Amino acid sequence: MAVPKRKTSKARRDKRKSQNMKKSLPGVSICPQCHEPKLPHRVCPNCNYYEGKEIVAEA
Repeated sequence: MAVPKRKTSKARRDKRKSQNMKKSLPGVSICPQCHEPKLPHRVCPNCNYYEGKEIVAEA
C-alpha cells in the first residue's frame, strides 16, 4: 500500500480544493416588467414575460 513520504502542506491542500470553492449560484437579474428576481435569459416565472413580450398565456 502506498504511503506519503511527507505531510501535504495546508497551502498545497487548499490549492487543490480551491476549484470547488469557486462554484456558486447563478447570477440573478431583475425582471423589467414586474421587478421580481429571475434567472437571466429565461421567461420570468412571475409575469411570464421575456424581452417585453408575453410568452406563456395565463390560463
